Amino acid sequence: MIFEQSGLDRFDAAILEVLAEDGRISVTDLAGRIGLSKSPTQARLRRLESSGMILGYRAMLDPIKLGLDHVAFVEVKLTDTKEAALRAFNVAVAKVPEIEQAHMIASNFDYLLKIRTRDMASYRAFLGDTISSLPHVASTSTFVAMEAVKETVLADVS
Repeated sequence: MIFEQSGLDRFDAAILEVLAEDGRISVTDLAGRIGLSKSPTQARLRRLESSGMILGYRAMLDPIKLGLDHVAFVEVKLTDTKEAALRAFNVAVAKVPEIEQAHMIASNFDYLLKIRTRDMASYRAFLGDTISSLPHVASTSTFVAMEAVKETVLADVS
């Protein structure tokens, strides 16, 4: 089980495992899958939601069928790494839908962004118009993904 190290008991871990696979499962079916009756399963589910362990439920969309098959990873160096500059960058990044993920990195650059666009031309325009105008951006380096070998849904929790 993926959640063994989280300090959860086996039923809570099982609930999270099942929901990570199928967020639309009914409470009755969920209870059957984890080996509890409906009422305790429902109580555990509510507790996991209220504790913030479960952040929400959403549909998984196929970006390729939506015409968004260009993925680039962008290293970003900032001109300033004081707390106010980092906060300004974080707030701005959160508002940009093409940025699927943004991670502050302990390296010779400050952030790693995962960007999804239609194609190279739209990425190039996005880089020039949007990324370069984010607060405190000094420089960027782009790495284009050729194929997604593994993308886990668990990482998509927002």
